[in-house]
Amino acid sequence: MSGFGVFVAELPEPRADNARHDLGDILFVALAAVLCGAQSCAEMAEFGRAKERLLCRFVALPHGVPSHDTFSRVFRLLDPEAFGAAFARFTAAFGAALPDDAVVAIDGKAMRRAYERGKAHMPPVMVTAWAADTRLALASVASPEGNEVAGALAVLELLDLAGATITADALHCHRAMAETIRARGGDYALALKGNQSGLLRDARARLDAAGVEAQAETVATGHGRCERRNAIVVDAGSMASDHDFPGLAAIARLTSQRNDQAPVERLYLLSRHLDPERALAIIRAHWDIENGLHWSLDVVLAEDTLRCRKDNAPANLAVLNRLALNLVRTADDPKTSIRRRLKKAAWNDDYLISIISHMR
Repeated sequence: MSGFGVFVAELPEPRADNARHDLGDILFVALAAVLCGAQSCAEMAEFGRAKERLLCRFVALPHGVPSHDTFSRVFRLLDPEAFGAAFARFTAAFGAALPDDAVVAIDGKAMRRAYERGKAHMPPVMVTAWAADTRLALASVASPEGNEVAGALAVLELLDLAGATITADALHCHRAMAETIRARGGDYALALKGNQSGLLRDARARLDAAGVEAQAETVATGHGRCERRNAIVVDAGSMASDHDFPGLAAIARLTSQRNDQAPVERLYLLSRHLDPERALAIIRAHWDIENGLHWSLDVVLAEDTLRCRKDNAPANLAVLNRLALNLVRTADDPKTSIRRRLKKAAWNDDYLISIISHMR
């Protein structure tokens, strides 16, 4: 069975036994459509009709191309937990094995137009694990009832974290997160802010008591600004036991100053006593999830404008977007932007086939 066939083989069929179209065929056509710029179920059906002869080289389609209602029904009914778990397995097999000392950023992203009627203040939130080194989404799950903390813990359960360093913002700086990361073989670098007032107070005391130790400094210029960053790392002492915080070994402080603005100080909890250069690199790598994933999803795939709202459709289409983005990033076309790659796939069948072939 092909790689994509293995991906969908374990997905539970959400429809009745007399469904005409094969679930794997529907998902394959939907993925190919997204790779060519489709942003709705109606556009998926339109793409399928336009490219039916090409698609039949990969899937049978004995009853023709599914209608837009069929695409919509499948995405509304499909179990998003099973789909997200299949995505994580496929990504691991696809070649996203984490390198030694990899950085994996965890962050949530709201699908701002996918809210149910009367719940504009509660759009669905997808939490994604992003490999900063390979620039691939490793796993993604929908936050239950918009609870990003629970979603982050769920996405970690899908990953093998051995040797990786997990980064996350201050929302995820809590004991359950640290314990889950350590239990799965990873290390962490968690942003520390006022939501953990006791830890923050003691971390500042440790930094003040340590004085000036080894430090690292970088200067970056671009976009009309110059930013200087300085990092130091100190031992956490007894903070792990004092606060019952699993694995806490060190505190990092990153001070950044942009042009002539006032310096900004950020603190991080570390499960390893890193040298300042490595700590600075890990902290900076976390923000690649914003530019490498969230920006591409919104600007290139227009995820923030998607109006799918019913049942499981928002979560399932979000996973499909991340799978498509992974595939298009692997195209052997380094000088072409992601946006142009999608357009090129829509215009050039051979190029689309070369992308699809990565998962066959």
